[in-house]
Order: sequence, then C-alpha cells, then structure tokens
Amino acid sequence: MQKVRPSFLFSSSIVLHFFIVIFSVFFLSVYSQDDAAIMNLLKKSINGSSNLHWSDPDFCKWNNIRCNSGRVTAIQISYSNIQGSLPKELVNLTELQIFECSNNAIMGPVPYMPMSLQKFSINNNNFNSMPNDFFKGMTNLAELRIDYNPFSQWNIPDSLQDCISLRSFSGMNASFVGRIPSFFGKDGPFQGLAYLALAFNYLEGELPSSFSGSSIERLLVNGQQSMNKLNGTIDVLQNMTFLKQIWVRGNSFTGPIPDLSNHDQLYDVSLRDNKLTGVVPPSLINLPSLTVVNLTNNYLQGPLPKFRKEVGVDNDVVRGGNRFCTNQVDQPCSPLVNALLSVVEPLGYPLTLADSWKGNDPCARGNNEWLGIFCSGSPTNITMINFQNRGLSGTISPKFASFMYVTRLLLGNNNLTGTIPNELASMPALKELDVSNNQLYGQIPSFRQEVVVKTSGNPNLGKIITPPPVPNPTPDSGNNPVPSPGIHPAPDSVNNPAPDSGNNPGAEGNKLNIGVIVGIVVGVVFLIGIGVMLCIKFCRKHKQASKVENPNTIVVHPYHSGDGKALKMSAFSSGSSVRNVESGNMVISVQVLREVTDNFSEKNILGKGGFGTVYKGELHDGTMIAVKRMESGIVGEGEKGLTEFKSEIAVLTKVRHRHLVALLGHCLDGNEKLLVYEYMPQGTLSEHLFDRKGDNGSKPLDWKRRLIIALDVARGVEYLHSLAQQIFIHRDLKPSNILLGDDMRAKVSDFGLVRLAPEGQASFETRLAGTFGYLAPEYAVTGRVTTKVDVYSYGVILMEMITGRKSIDNSQPEENIHLVTWFRRMILNKDSFEKIIDPAIDVDEEALDSFRTVAELAGHCCAREPYQRPDMSHVVNVLAPLVEIWKPTESSLDEIYGIDLDMSLPQALNRWQALEGRSTFGVSSSMYSDHTHSSLPAGADGFGDSIIVGR
Repeated sequence: MQKVRPSFLFSSSIVLHFFIVIFSVFFLSVYSQDDAAIMNLLKKSINGSSNLHWSDPDFCKWNNIRCNSGRVTAIQISYSNIQGSLPKELVNLTELQIFECSNNAIMGPVPYMPMSLQKFSINNNNFNSMPNDFFKGMTNLAELRIDYNPFSQWNIPDSLQDCISLRSFSGMNASFVGRIPSFFGKDGPFQGLAYLALAFNYLEGELPSSFSGSSIERLLVNGQQSMNKLNGTIDVLQNMTFLKQIWVRGNSFTGPIPDLSNHDQLYDVSLRDNKLTGVVPPSLINLPSLTVVNLTNNYLQGPLPKFRKEVGVDNDVVRGGNRFCTNQVDQPCSPLVNALLSVVEPLGYPLTLADSWKGNDPCARGNNEWLGIFCSGSPTNITMINFQNRGLSGTISPKFASFMYVTRLLLGNNNLTGTIPNELASMPALKELDVSNNQLYGQIPSFRQEVVVKTSGNPNLGKIITPPPVPNPTPDSGNNPVPSPGIHPAPDSVNNPAPDSGNNPGAEGNKLNIGVIVGIVVGVVFLIGIGVMLCIKFCRKHKQASKVENPNTIVVHPYHSGDGKALKMSAFSSGSSVRNVESGNMVISVQVLREVTDNFSEKNILGKGGFGTVYKGELHDGTMIAVKRMESGIVGEGEKGLTEFKSEIAVLTKVRHRHLVALLGHCLDGNEKLLVYEYMPQGTLSEHLFDRKGDNGSKPLDWKRRLIIALDVARGVEYLHSLAQQIFIHRDLKPSNILLGDDMRAKVSDFGLVRLAPEGQASFETRLAGTFGYLAPEYAVTGRVTTKVDVYSYGVILMEMITGRKSIDNSQPEENIHLVTWFRRMILNKDSFEKIIDPAIDVDEEALDSFRTVAELAGHCCAREPYQRPDMSHVVNVLAPLVEIWKPTESSLDEIYGIDLDMSLPQALNRWQALEGRSTFGVSSSMYSDHTHSSLPAGADGFGDSIIVGR
C-alpha cells in the first residue's frame, strides 16, 4: 500500500482550515447583516425611538446595545419613554442574551425570543399577551421579569419548565389565574430558583406540597385578587428551610403558623390579612435572624407574643383582628383558655371556633360567647363542650380529660380520625360522650356505668354491641325505647342503663324543669347586674359633672378602663372650663395653645402650607408640641361643617403608625381651628436635602440614611393606602411633609387634611401649595384621584433623594427644569446615570447597585399611566432588602409597640413615659431603629399636666 506523504497531509490541513475560516467569515457577515436588518426593524417599530439616539449606521454603536463580533448580545432600553411594539423578527437575534425594555409603554403581544436569552425583563409596559410556548427551549434563561403588564388572564405556562437555569422569576400583577404549578418545587426543573414573586395575581388553591425542600429564598405570593385567593394551610413553609423572606399576606390561608426553627436565614415574615389561627409558635418568636414580622388581621390565639426588641412588629398586631387572650405582653392566658387551646391543637385550631373565642375567661359573659363552650355552677366552670357538626378534622386530644366539670362532651358529625383516648374514661363528671359519625378506629375505652357513649357511624371503631331489650316501661318511667346500636352503656351496666336525654323522656322533663329554674335565676341576676351597672354609671357621671366646677383638674379614664386607673391632668389656666373628653381625641384649651406658642408668635413658626401655619409650642416642663393653625375657609362653615370637621378629626386621631405624625388633639374656638401634633425636632426632609447653606445648615444625609428615610415614608404611606381602617390618599406628599425625629427616622405629616376641606376646595388648595412638581399627570389634568397619585409623588421624592435636586428647579436650563423629565433622560446609560447622584453623597461600588435599584423604582413610581405604577406594598418590598444590608444589631424597645395602638392620649403618654423610662435612647445608638423619636421625653408628665381638656 502506498504511503501518503506528510507534505500532502499538511497541505490538505491548511486548505481545510482556510475553507473553515472563509465560511465562518461568510456566515458571520450574513448573520451580522441579518442582525442589522432586525435592529432597523426594531427602530421602526418603536415610537419615540429618537429618545434612544440610534442614528449611527453601525447598530453596534447605538446606545444601550451590546455586540460581540458584530452580533447583538444585549438590548437594554428600559426607561426610554418609548411606545409602539416589538417586531416578531427579534427571534432571529440568535446571539441575544439580555433583553430589557422595562418601564416604557410598549404594547401588543410579546413576540417569540431567541433561545439564547439569559435575562428577559419587560415589566411595566402595555403588553397584552405572551405565547404559552414562549419559553420552550430557553435553557439558559436565568432572570425573568414580566410584572405589571395588562395581559389577558392566563395560566402560568408549562413551557416555563424548559428554563432549567431559572434563578429569579417575577410575575407580579401579570394576570395569572389558576393554581401555582408544582414544577416550582424541589423536584421541578429549577434547582437554583431563589426568587419567586407571584403577588397581585388571581391565583387560587393551596401552596404546592412540592415547595417542601425547595431552594426558594424569597417567596412573594401576597395580595391575590381572585375570589378564593390562595388558601389552605401554610404548613409547607416548615420545610422550606432556605427561606429568607416570606410574603403571603392578603390571602385566605388558615390553620396555625408552622414550626420555623430551622430557618436560620429568615428575616422578613409577612402573614397579615389571612385567617391564620392558633398560638404564635416560639420558633418564630425566638428566631435569631428575624427582623420584621407582620401578623395583623388574622385569628391568632394564646398570649400576645413578645419578640426581641430588634424585631419590627406591626403596630396593629393586637387590634387588627387577632384573638389573643390579653393585649399585654408577659401576661399569660388563664388555665381554662390554655386548656381549650390544647384540645383544639390536634384539630388544627379551627377557624369556626377561633372567630368567637375572645378574651381570657371563657365563662365571663354567659354561656354563648365562646362557641361550643357552656359554663355553669358557682364558681363558674365549663360543664359542656359541644363541637358537633363543625366540620372538624384531626384527632381527639387526651387533654379533654383535664376538664374536671364537663358532663357532656359532644364531638359527633365531624371528620375526626384516630382512636378515642383512654384518658377520657377518667373524666370525673362525664355523663355523655358523643363521637358518632366520624372516622374513628380502635377499641372503645371502658367508661363508668353511668356514662353514655355514642359511637354510631364509625365503621372501624371496636365491635358494635347491641344491648339486650329494656323491660317494659312502668307508668312512672314513661316510654323507654330500646337504645339504637351505637349507644353503649358501660359493660357492667347493661342491665341498668343510665338515663340520657335521648332515651329517657322523664329525665328530659326533669332537666327541662331545672333549666327553667336556672333560666329564671340567671335572668334575675342579669337584671340586678344591669341595675347595678346603671347606678355606677350614674354615680360616675355625677362625680365628673361635679369636677367641672373645679377647672384645675379632670380625670380622664383610659380607653379600656377596666383596671380603674385614670390619669390626673392639671389645668394650665385656672380660667378654663371642660368642654369634652373623647376617646383618643383630646380637645385642648385655646388659652393653653396661645400661651405655649407665645400667642402664635412669628418666631415660633415652623412652616406654612396650603392648610395653615404650624407653630412650635413649649410646655412648662420643656415638652415640645406642634400646633397647626388652620386657615379660615378650610373648614366648612355652619353647624354641618363643624360636625363633619369633628368627625374627620375623630378618625384621624385613631390613625396610629410609627411612620405617621400623630395627631394628638384639636381645638375649636370661634374662628380658631387648631390641630395639635407631636413635635419632630429635626424638621423636614426638605430642609436636609435642599437647605444646607451656611454654618447653621444641616449636614448632608448620607445614602444609608436616605434609604432608611425612603423606607420609613413608604411604610407610612402603605399603611394609609391599605392597612388603616379606611383608605387615606395624601394628595400632597412632598419632602416638606416628611418630618424627622431626633434619630433621623421619618414620619409623614398632613395626611387626611384634604378630607377636612369643603367639597371642591381640596384639590384647589393642594394645587396652590407650590407642589406642581409632585402632581401625577392625571391628577393635574383631570383631578382624578387614586392611591397612584401618592405613588407618583413618592417617586419624585426618591428622585430628589438620589439627585439632591428639587422637583422644579428654575435655576437649571429650560430642558432640565423638571426633575422627572431630566431624570428619565439621564438614567438611559451608565455614564450619565452616575452624574445624576447628589455630589454631597460619597458613592462606592456597594452603594452604586442600590442607587440603580432605587432609580429604577423611582421611574417605576413616576410612570405616566396610573396602572403602570406599583402600589406601596411593592415599594416596601423593593426597599426593605436594601435597608437590611445596613440594619443595625440593636433597635429601639419601642419597635415592639410602635408609637401606640388603640390608645387615647393619656394612655399614650403613660406608655411613652414607661418605655422611655426603661431605655436609653440616643441619636447615635438608635439611628436605624424602627421607631421615630419625637418630642415626648422621659417623664413627660408636664404634657398631661399642662393641658386642660376642654375649651
């Protein structure tokens, strides 16, 4: 065989490589030409493409376009103020890895995209649909954001399972319906999925059991808008041990909070606005990593939980719909309450029972307050437990045996499983046990002969014993029918069956007579009690009326005055008289307010606004207050106007949140309409952002402080929009209405004042307040008001905090006067973005990422269309993790309580004094605590002593 010469082989190799290079260049050239054509199609499809400055013949040199060897690898055109649609040819950009067009107004269907995508972000646009097989073959896709688009309702697509590299999926407010697919769980394709956000959709059903053991770190499924919402239990969270953040609020979850002791990274738990029951578990209370917890508006039971002082707890945890046995931490439940909770624990703490089980004494108010619990005797004890026909599931607790006085235990017609505990046979007073029509099994314990046990309808329970015929009835005994199968006397009493209400009419007649007697006695006692209460009330009124004659003192009873305590308050002026005392709403003497403000001296003016002038006031002990003197015409004229004003004030004084300036009281005296607020020593955010000139000017706020303040404001506005007892829309949110305490924590002021203005005047007054730069477009043009008006204003404030520039700055060139327009233009590329940051802020690489996140959020909030803007819950969700980076190891003791709950002013004063007396607050140590320190110092007795309640 002839050998092939090496020189020939070498020549052949050169030729082969030559052709490979030639063909590679050819195909790259062809694909590059295709990319150029597609990019030009994209340019033509977009309205407002001039904002992108795509004029260079080489598309790889266009702004926000990245290429590699002439092929498009990234298109990043978010916040570009563009409209139009996306061409279907984008699917042919086969090297495209990143596509971002968030926060524009692009509409139409989302076209197919190339399988090479690694990041896809189209949130906050006007897209109306996506193909169900859109994600087919996208094995490299790691980050996906499709939030806040008006899609037609659709299920989470099955094709998403192809995205095996998915780490982050945000599909909030994306019109998803149906159930959460199981493929998001442990055995699904997403082994690295860490962030799953499906909030504000129309999802229903339970959390998938496949979530157990999954890699999800942040789970946000809050605020479903469907009729049934997400429901079932949240037991699966127990095994999601990688979780750092849980937001399931605003759904219909039931059952107890599971054990979270293995969640060593969990810091944010939001469970509010559900139907959760049971005792708050120690595993949550003592979780070392926990920093924020929200439990309001559930049916939680047991003692009020006491979290570590570093943990931020929602203020309304007691008032907001829960069923804690007391409203004070460290106060245990009574033995009876603990016993009842222990027997319903194996039943999953049924919602039907939790709804009515209130207070710390099941027998305190008669026999019908606690559902299923009946009390009698002296002293009063539980004598009957009736849980029949309650749809209960679970097992029968042996702890029923702890009820020594229960004569009837009725558990029939439910779905109970397991066995009848032997302990029940030892209940000393038991006469009847009904467990019929359940799913019980096993042997029946041996009860005393007088105990009637009803077990019919449990096919697997023991062996049914038919008792022998009962002897013929005698005239004295009445008719005694033969007991039906399933009613079993104890074995040694077959020939002497105990009478029971279902089988012995004579006994029933005796019980009826006893019931009538007991009813009469109870009725007489009740009437006597009513008479005693009326006498006491009359005496108290008479005593209070007599005290009006002495204008120097008045006793103000706390809102919950069962303890008989009162707060003595001394008059500041002996010439005053008492007009009115309202719960949580102090009516204050105009003489006092004139004296503490030096007759409303100009030197005490803190600021002026569309509703009036605010004055600083100092009480005789040095306590500071802020007094707003309303402009004439703000309050409606005549009796009706004053009545409406008082009604609105009564509402505002009950709005309590640690990031809202507290309205302490008011005064109506002739033409004087005065509101009294807590004093915020560090002034307004506006002063710290814009008024730093001279030696006396405030120091610039660093970025960490600004982030904390931004989150404080967001939480305050979130409360107004969705968490308060009724919705408030601020309408005039701006830096001058954001006040700072000594610890530089923020509170929102002037909320609800628009409601005080006569109809038709509020909008006019707000527009005259010099805040055009904060008005949402639809509000400025049409006067249409929604919560999204405040969101827009908040976005402007974020822009001001980033840039240090005012919303309208007439010192700038004409094209830069309006902050929002300038801001949108400047953040289009990286170089110009860094130029917008306030020069007073020291920027490092760590902070730069958070700047970008907040800038994106600000643009989101200032979207032109209201539906494109997030709600404030979403804003809090974005900012909270950024603040968490710098959250301190210690926080204020007040964090547990907030400024107050459902308290009147005297109670609030006592509370503040008590808390301040146990702590050592200071600016340096509490800068990042979640409570804002205002002007109420330790031992603020003078505040109470200086105010006369009344005229």
